[in-house]
Amino acid sequence: MSGAEDRGPGADAAPAEPPGAVLSVDVAGLLAQLARSFALLLPVYALGYLGLSFSWVLLALGLLVWCRRSRGLKATRLCRALALLEDEERAVRLGVRACDLPAWVHFPDTERAEWLNKTVKHMWPFICQFIEKLFRETIEPAVRGANTHLSTFSFTKVDVGQQPLRINGVKVYTENVDKRQIILDLQISFVGNCEIDLEIKRYFCRAGVQSIQIHGTMRVILEPLIGDMPLVGALSIFFLRKPLIEINWTGLTNLLDIPGLNGLSDTIILDIISNYLVLPNRITVPLVSEVQIAQLRFPIPKGVLRIHFIEAQDLQGKDTYLKGLVKGKSDPYGVIRVGNQIFQSKVIKENLSPKWNEVYEALVYEHPGQELEIELFDEDPDKDDFLGSLMIDLIEVEKERLLDEWFALDEVPRGKLHLKLEWLSLMPNASNLDKVLTDIRADKDQANDGLSSSLLILYLDSARNLPSGKKINSNPNPLVQMSVGHKAQESKIRYKTNEPVWEENFTFFIHNPKRQDLEIEVKDEQHQCSLGHLRIPLSQLLTSDDMTMNQRFQLSNSGPNSTLKMKIALRVLQLEKQERSPDHQHSAQVKRPSVSKEGRKISVRSQMSASPGSGDSSTAPCTPVIGSGGDKPGVEERAQPVEASPQGPRDLGRSSSSLQASATCSPSHVSVKEPTPSIASDISLPIATQELRQRLRQLENGTTLGQSPLGQIQLTIRHSSQRNKLVVVVHSCRNLIAFSEDGSDPYVRMYLLPDKRRSGRRKTHVSKKTLNPVFDQSFDFSVSLPEVQRRTLDVAVKNSGGFLSKDKGLLGKVLVGLASEELAKGWTQWYDLTEDGTRPHVVT
Repeated sequence: MSGAEDRGPGADAAPAEPPGAVLSVDVAGLLAQLARSFALLLPVYALGYLGLSFSWVLLALGLLVWCRRSRGLKATRLCRALALLEDEERAVRLGVRACDLPAWVHFPDTERAEWLNKTVKHMWPFICQFIEKLFRETIEPAVRGANTHLSTFSFTKVDVGQQPLRINGVKVYTENVDKRQIILDLQISFVGNCEIDLEIKRYFCRAGVQSIQIHGTMRVILEPLIGDMPLVGALSIFFLRKPLIEINWTGLTNLLDIPGLNGLSDTIILDIISNYLVLPNRITVPLVSEVQIAQLRFPIPKGVLRIHFIEAQDLQGKDTYLKGLVKGKSDPYGVIRVGNQIFQSKVIKENLSPKWNEVYEALVYEHPGQELEIELFDEDPDKDDFLGSLMIDLIEVEKERLLDEWFALDEVPRGKLHLKLEWLSLMPNASNLDKVLTDIRADKDQANDGLSSSLLILYLDSARNLPSGKKINSNPNPLVQMSVGHKAQESKIRYKTNEPVWEENFTFFIHNPKRQDLEIEVKDEQHQCSLGHLRIPLSQLLTSDDMTMNQRFQLSNSGPNSTLKMKIALRVLQLEKQERSPDHQHSAQVKRPSVSKEGRKISVRSQMSASPGSGDSSTAPCTPVIGSGGDKPGVEERAQPVEASPQGPRDLGRSSSSLQASATCSPSHVSVKEPTPSIASDISLPIATQELRQRLRQLENGTTLGQSPLGQIQLTIRHSSQRNKLVVVVHSCRNLIAFSEDGSDPYVRMYLLPDKRRSGRRKTHVSKKTLNPVFDQSFDFSVSLPEVQRRTLDVAVKNSGGFLSKDKGLLGKVLVGLASEELAKGWTQWYDLTEDGTRPHVVT
């Protein structure tokens, strides 16, 4: 047997070790260690060699320890100083216990900027020159062209005063901010002894302003940050909420007697001024070329806040009887604010635990520093009582995405409010659109209102080569009317030009973009004639790049080269659900109100009454429609609330100034009390529909119902051009369902959507104990033919019941579209009643 076999298997695989790899020595490290040992032992040897005491060794060691300790303390003090500069509050709380801090110690998130005030004071004379130039060269020509009665308007004196604007504090946002922008909040205060005199020579009228006070928080955004000088692309300035404004007028009563201004008032003028300064309106100052700040002219909201205003519990009873001897309940309603968007719920009578079940949607452009503000009031004939308030930071809502909680009310001893808040992100693609449509039930019904699946953002730039209108060789006063379904908005008027430039932004909440269209009409305000129109199916945006169209659109029924330049973008509203651990607990940060109950803002009801009518659109700033502008036409609740008009959101957007808030400025000193329509109360609480469907199932009971299980209604509908009214004749109903053994007590209720005010409601008389009532009553709505063709007739047959009866409810409903060309001639037809009215069958 060979030697290789004795080594066994695997012996060949072991490599042979090199001779020098057995021992490895770090010579340099060994020498360094010997040197350190020699340096330590040398002083000891020297002391013994010289015969000195060992105390010298101890003294040297003590000196070395002291030097090292002193150097460590110096480094610690330096670190603490740097930490104090970085975060004063955290550094103090780490060094001092909270119980040891005095009560007067607090850490504000704003900083004083006296150097900025000194700079503004030095620049103030030149700022005054700019303001005077702005009044004379911009505002004065605009006022003259706004109305023929104001053609002789002029400023005789413009003096802003010697007292400069003061900046009380500056806050810089460092969290939740884009890296290409800088966000500053400036707490400004201006109390100026200015003198601004104006004159209208045609009416021998003189008026003016003696002093102005402005207080508020102004946001300044520096964006985009660029790598070239001046490092900032543009400067944007606006207010997150309306500033407090006080103006001391002289000769105001004489001014408001002039034709064209007699529809205004002091509060409305303050309101118009305020809204021009509040988001989404903004002042943009470009610092570089237009190309680099194009996105600033097309601001896309950061998100949409869907507010489910559900219920409250344990509210205070404010109503009293017999001069306070008998304590009653309350008639609560809520006022909801997000920036300058204001919503008001319906009033629940005699209830300390009301259930509203209403839904509103609000745009959020700048969520850092913006809050959701809610106030509850008790409706009274004279002065509404305060029931509590609540403020929620929107940054917390964005982080959580979905909040469904009870919140304790502030400034009152008891009461809590149940809210469900959803933060909807804006998605630039349609990949999840079908799921969103299914979630909001928009994939089955044919309605154009309800919860929104997407947001349409429109930037109206300019028009070219518009026709002259009725008079040849005369320039029109063009304006643009835009509508999606029942929601309509209007641009400002540009005077005496066929190439107007608007540069305005609009937003529309869209229920189902797959079947809704954007309708645009350019009109001449002076002669009330059409200059062209345009229809864009929103489904085109779903297939466009980034769901955006930026081009010139050719107008129909206009000049051969008449075009309208717009940029349109569609964004899908998606609720992004975050992954949470099972033990995760969240709660929105509730802030304390910044003002007391006595200094509270004027309620929405006062603001609605102070707002101008829909005919004064030329004087109002253009703001997005709040919420969705109307209820989903379909199911109604058992209790019919007083509902606001389609102009309600626009009027709310121009609510009166809130500076005059005091105990006397209660929400109750007005006669007009109309809530904002909920966009989805029928979805959140489908009482009427559920009851009606349940009755249908009971009637069916194993049998097959006919084609019209709820019965039919006969209507005659026509438009009278002479009277300029829509005439509706309710003839009769047949084969209605029975609410009791004695039959039903039916009557017919009608709205001309989207107007759902109490004043816009029409009702027939009640027919007792019959399933085939005959009414033969005629009703009319004051509306022009072009306008009525964009609206829908909402007809509901309801059971009246007796006093305190439980048999009140919906018998059936029908929605009649009025876009027919035969409307001027009219027609008489039978319509099938359905539970929601969205799919009527016409019976000839």
